Amino acid sequence: MAGIIPRKTALKNRAPGNPASLVSRSHGDGETLLEEAPGLDATTCWQALRSRDRRFDGRFFAGVLTTRVYCRPICPVPLRKPENIMWFPSAASAEAAGFRPCRRCRPHTSPGTPAWLGTSAVVSRALKLICDGELDSSDVEALAERVGIGARHLRRLFVQHLGASPIKIALTRRLHFARNLTEETNLPITKIAFYSGFRSIRQFNHAMQAAFDYSPSELRRLHGRAQSTDRQGGIVIHLSHRLPFDWEGLLRFLAQRATPGVELVEGDCYRRTIEVQGEAGEIEVCPDANNEPRLRVRVKLASYEHLAAVVERVRRLFDLGADPFQVAGDLSRDLRLKPLIDARPGLRMPGAWDGFEVAVRALLGQQLTAMDSAPVVGRLVRAFGKAVETSISELNHLFPRPEALAEADLSSAGIRGARAASLKALARAVSGGQLTFDASKSLEDTLSRLCAVRGIDERTAHYVAMRAFGEPDAFPAFDLGLRRIAGNCGAPASVVELRRIAEAWRPWRAYAAMHLWAADAEAGRRRRTTARTTQSLSRQRR
Repeated sequence: MAGIIPRKTALKNRAPGNPASLVSRSHGDGETLLEEAPGLDATTCWQALRSRDRRFDGRFFAGVLTTRVYCRPICPVPLRKPENIMWFPSAASAEAAGFRPCRRCRPHTSPGTPAWLGTSAVVSRALKLICDGELDSSDVEALAERVGIGARHLRRLFVQHLGASPIKIALTRRLHFARNLTEETNLPITKIAFYSGFRSIRQFNHAMQAAFDYSPSELRRLHGRAQSTDRQGGIVIHLSHRLPFDWEGLLRFLAQRATPGVELVEGDCYRRTIEVQGEAGEIEVCPDANNEPRLRVRVKLASYEHLAAVVERVRRLFDLGADPFQVAGDLSRDLRLKPLIDARPGLRMPGAWDGFEVAVRALLGQQLTAMDSAPVVGRLVRAFGKAVETSISELNHLFPRPEALAEADLSSAGIRGARAASLKALARAVSGGQLTFDASKSLEDTLSRLCAVRGIDERTAHYVAMRAFGEPDAFPAFDLGLRRIAGNCGAPASVVELRRIAEAWRPWRAYAAMHLWAADAEAGRRRRTTARTTQSLSRQRR
């Protein structure tokens, strides 16, 4: 195991009495040097740890020198001596420095590193690719090429911002996913190993033992009886998120844009049909019954070989990797946004299960509202989507695949003329590989790829970039709802004026758009309520 250079050497420039804020840097001689971690303020970290502030969960980890254990900021075990604490920007950096995860706060269940770090867009995009399993089948050189830089520079950026190399980040992701499956399900250990991306049982057992000091079988025995299924069947897992979390606002947004036959929002649950590697299934996502900051996800598939991909897509759909504390702090500096943010703390930017599905809906909605386009989308799904049987009668189709729409006669679904041509052009671009919904090198790259498709204008491109690509700085400035709520004296702001105003909202313009849309929808509900009240009073006077 790699050695640790003496703490006195690593901390010689630190002010007395302050906790250390460190990252690990590997050297060719096999030692790991602990260096000051940029972006982590030791005093703030200590205060968050003492108060167990859930807003900081997953943003950093505390390593205890005396026990060689690292903890989440919300750990119930009291830590009384700041001089014995080292701060790490990620779980992988703590493990790379030789620390083991705490058994009380269980760091593998934390929300994890924020999806967008704010300090490095390159690292954020590479991190998204790693979460998609990029390093399960390729190497760091291929990953670096995907984000447009050299492999050596990418490693340097990862150590600078996350405290660990891309390989270590990917390994920690696999280990934590495997431990969650081990403790929460009754899946066979051998299947968990391969579902988590390990190539052999021996490699899996060795990695789990090294990381957690227990074998997978021992972890399962210590945790108690796992429950792999519920009454409706399927595997149940839990995904943590940071607080605050506006679940009602998220469901309201998805319900207004639900695809008939494919998606259903009922009560406080979201359900939909899914297709993974040609295999049909369904998911159900609800808040935790014990009010813990996590979502309960039930997955039903014939095989769970691609369960890791399903989990990652659910995380993206509900924006579980967001850091609402940082987003709100940056946007609240604008006096226009501050009251909107205070009214809806924890508002998320909904992602997409299927980028093609979101792009189709956006194209069809260019001349229609989300509500008006629903019947058209419903006819499209029934005509060209594959019929499936699920536990919910309303969920009876998969969304049509691009290949099914590329040369289809869309008039049977009531789609004709320019809209039909645009939709078929989109389907051909996706089925032919000219347009993919993988992480891109930049927002500009994303927009150029989308606008190259016939019929996709700038507004639609930004909306698809928000949801299908998870671009936090996308901003559809042409949208009337955004211009209306940003205007003065009831007059919508011009596109030029809105763009000028939105410059101050970078790099979180997509989250600002969500707040503006929510405010516009609320204003619309108030106008409709006032109109109904006025009509009722008029009838009474008659």
